[in-house]
Amino acid sequence: MFNPLEPRLALALSNTSPEFRRPSPNGARAPTQEARWQLRAQHEAAAALCHKVGMRGCKELRKAASAYWHNKGLSAADLERLGTLGSVLPALKVLSLSGNAADPDGVRRLAEGLGAGDLPALTHLILSDTQMGDAGAAALAAALSRGALPRIEVLAARDNGIGDAGLLALAPALRQRPTLEGLSLAGNPLGDEGLAALVALPPKTGALARLWRLDLDRSQIGNTGGAALAAALERGIMPALEKLLFSSDAAAAATHAHVKASPYH
Repeated sequence: MFNPLEPRLALALSNTSPEFRRPSPNGARAPTQEARWQLRAQHEAAAALCHKVGMRGCKELRKAASAYWHNKGLSAADLERLGTLGSVLPALKVLSLSGNAADPDGVRRLAEGLGAGDLPALTHLILSDTQMGDAGAAALAAALSRGALPRIEVLAARDNGIGDAGLLALAPALRQRPTLEGLSLAGNPLGDEGLAALVALPPKTGALARLWRLDLDRSQIGNTGGAALAAALERGIMPALEKLLFSSDAAAAATHAHVKASPYH
């Protein structure tokens, strides 16, 4: 696969033979020539994205271990471009896109561009205040199910309009990530049904086994959800859980015997 962040090698190889540049008899571009144009266009788009977030160019992005792109005014097209680069960002461990909420389709398009094994080193994904909604949550779930972000440890998706439908989609994918240690869904209108799906009896040993921080502040979880969480803890689900934040006193009381509720950021 050609790397749009480092196209020089592919372009140099294509220059070794005139066949690569010769148009077809009807005047259309030859297949390899078309690929050259596409690679160049992809590289230029990637470079524009880098400049928009304050990077000097594609080389800096290719080697970056972290990308704190808060409030950069990224469009849905920008996030879609980032998604297509997931396979060529092997060093990236932290990606924070908080506050890029200009287009509610942004996270959905980002996630749809991620394939199996993409963002292989990423451990922290911060998507708070990006308007991802249920559609974005479902697209992220699909990306995780395809094998993207295989090492994710922390997912923050605060204040994103994620309801029960979004968490119902996301929960099975999160439960398949044994590396998950922190989950923040504060400020979302999710409720008892979504929480029940997250803490349901795991299909295999080890699901949510390392999760020790769970932030459900400012949600719509009530007594039923709190009871479901308490029952899950009694069954040994989330054995590492240490920090839990509920906005509902009743829901928090239902788990008080198992986890001492405390805020985290």
